[in-house]
Amino acid sequence: MPVSLEHEAVLWDAGARVVVGIDEVGRGALAGPVSVGVCALERCETWPEGLADSKLLSPKRRVAMNEVLADYGAARAVGHASPQEIDDLGINGALRLAGNRALAAVAASGVVVDAILLDGKHDWLTPPADDLFAASADAAAGEAEASPLPPVTMVIKGDNLCASIAAGSVIAKVERDGLMAAAHEQHPEYGWDGNKGYGAEGHLDAIRKLGATDHHRRSWKLPEREN
Repeated sequence: MPVSLEHEAVLWDAGARVVVGIDEVGRGALAGPVSVGVCALERCETWPEGLADSKLLSPKRRVAMNEVLADYGAARAVGHASPQEIDDLGINGALRLAGNRALAAVAASGVVVDAILLDGKHDWLTPPADDLFAASADAAAGEAEASPLPPVTMVIKGDNLCASIAAGSVIAKVERDGLMAAAHEQHPEYGWDGNKGYGAEGHLDAIRKLGATDHHRRSWKLPEREN
């Protein structure tokens, strides 16, 4: 099913001027950051031809689409949380941290966000109510509380349905892939230029032979080093 602006239009019709679509990349990787892409849209009727969930685009088409998206919408940004932050905060806390960083970049550009469309069925962006541990973890990471967070609407398979979320998925994927390609230059044995930090067999074999690096999420269940 091609993407559309149907979900965005519901929020525009309800009074939102700027709607942000958000998607994450790298949640399931063993190495590298988790990255959150956001695309802020004022009311519009069109989107770039061929826009789709980043997973449905070839690497070449993703890069080309990312270039087109540089001129789409009111603002775009990608936020990251490092492997160390993932270890410290857990994956949901790290996703929230990366999402807040991306939203802060949008705010710094002068764009005020009125509503959020978030891909999936679990809202990892909204801080847990009365969660003192989460608040302490955020403070330990040196991040200011995002306040106030605009209303969040979950959209299952939103990266396939919403133009704003699909745009977020593309810009996050391209930027994270670039980071992993740069990390590959430091540690080519792990094959990050191809597997992007996910659990491909060659990556797992390299961990068994060489152990983990600072790019790995050490709190995750990594293969044990064999020698």
